[in-house]
This record gives sequence, C-alpha cells and structure tokens, in this order.
Amino acid sequence: MQPDPDPNETVSSLDNESTSEVEERATRRVAISGASGLVGSALSFALRARGDRVTRLVRRVAARTGDEAQWDPVSGRVDSDVLEGHDVVVHLAGEPIASWRWGEAKKERIRSSRVDGTKLLAKALAALEQPPSVLVSASAVGIYGSRPGEHLDESSESGEGFLASVAIDWEAACAPASDAGIRVVNTRLGVIVDRDDALIARQLPLARIGLGGHVGNGKQRISWVAIDDVVGAILHTIDDQTLSGPVNVTSPNPVTNREFARSLSRAVGRPALGWMPGLIAKLVFGEMGRELILTDQNVTPTRLQESGYKFVHPELESALQAALGRA
Repeated sequence: MQPDPDPNETVSSLDNESTSEVEERATRRVAISGASGLVGSALSFALRARGDRVTRLVRRVAARTGDEAQWDPVSGRVDSDVLEGHDVVVHLAGEPIASWRWGEAKKERIRSSRVDGTKLLAKALAALEQPPSVLVSASAVGIYGSRPGEHLDESSESGEGFLASVAIDWEAACAPASDAGIRVVNTRLGVIVDRDDALIARQLPLARIGLGGHVGNGKQRISWVAIDDVVGAILHTIDDQTLSGPVNVTSPNPVTNREFARSLSRAVGRPALGWMPGLIAKLVFGEMGRELILTDQNVTPTRLQESGYKFVHPELESALQAALGRA
C-alpha cells in the first residue's frame, strides 16, 4: 500500500480551484477503486483536502468504518448498498503494465483487470437507485499506438498493438454507465512523472550513476504528465460538467526519449552517458519494450486546455524536480 502523499507535494493540484470555489461547492461523496495506488492515494488526499468524503473500493473484506466498500472483479461482487448515493466514482484499478516482459498470463491479467473490472463496476453503477452523476474511468494514451510524426489529440483514431486494443475495450466497457445517463469521462493518462511510478523508478538507479541515457535512436516522443496534474485533471473532470468521453491527461509539452533521459539525469545531478540500442530493448523487454519504451506518441491535452485547466507542471524539468523532492 502506498503511504499518504506529502501535503507539500500534492496540494498544488488544487491550484485550479480558488478558495472561494472550494467553500461554495457542496461536499461530495467520492468512491475510488485503486485508491491505494500511486494516483489513487494522491487523489484521495486531494479530495479530502478540499472537503470531500472518500470511500475506498477494496477487494478484501471492507472495514466497518464506513469509508470502504468491497468489490471483487474476479467473483463479480460489488457492495452496491455502500455505493448508493455517491456523487462521483473514480475507477483507477488495473494490473500494472511495467514489468520486464509480458507473458500470456500477464497480458490476460492486464486486459481482464481493466476490461472486466470496468464492465462489472459500470453495470453495478447503472443498477443503483441513486447512481453517481459522473464516472471518471482511467484509460491510457496507449490507445493511439505508436504514431511517429503524427500529432494526436482526442479526435485522433485509435492505433494498433496490444495496449491499444486493451484501451479500446477498456473505454467501451463503460457503456452500461453512460447508457444509464451517468456522465463518463475516460482519462487517457500519459507516462506519469513521479518517483514511485514503475518506469521512473527503474530509470533512477541508472541515472544516479550517470548511465541514464536514451533508448533506441532517442527520437521517439514521450507524452508525459506530472502526478500533480494527473490529480488536478481528475478533479477538473469531476467538476466540469461539460466534459465527457476521452480526455488526454498529458503535458502540453511532450519530449523525445533523449530529452527525457537528459532531463532525468540533470535532475539527479549526473551526466546521461548510457545508451540502449533499440534491438537490445526488444530482446530484453520483448513486447513490453516495443509498446512502452520504444513507442512514439505526440499527444496533446486539447480538451483539458480548451476547458480551462491550467497545468501545475507544464515543463518536464519542473515536474522532475518536484517528483524527486528538489523543487
């Protein structure tokens, strides 16, 4: 379980909402799946900080304190009685995708945890007598596939590959909720910049000894986003009733793999001397290497920006400094 975030690191995600707006807005009841994960723990803190009540969806037996509800995607169980009357549901649960290689069993867990879990939750919410007004369901920019040279936003077509196919079905699994009149937002998350993110955590040891160089030719674009802006964007989509459907949650300033490696090395005060050929990345990481490490995506958060969201960390240097505690 992730520890509660440091208030100094997460309070900035509330900057898009003024103090008077917080005071005027009624307290909401918000249920969160994946509440103990990287995004879920930071979001829970931010929601409580602005006065909302948080209910954690857990797979174990729920505590009797009233702030937990049980759900089990495997057995198909959802504690609907506890979910009755919640204003918002944020669905973040899913099998981690950053591992050394994807075997068939791992790929099945990635798919089923997202698609089947989302379908179960969406059906349960649709059947409530008092359903939430909005379901914010995580998705990913992986839906676009690798698209060198293309500029991608929410109007772009989906791409090809394993992650793209998972994300397509993941978003489609929300249909029971939207068919029931619940506003559904699919937040397409980019690479999250935080010291506890799996991809960043694996790069840090090499960066700290000066070997944090680029992978492949280093020209592939990375659509990243600071953890503060993931939280801020989710809060924004909860509050902005005009937003529904896909919303890209990425910085407006994507960088190349080479630029990312250099920025990370600067953030830890070391040179970026290492380099991994693309062939080696494919041999070592297999399909995961092709779809995560070598993928090329230039994604723009068009709908967030048009709806007035202001990024806490629009530039990578600032995001890395905040993430590594050197701001």
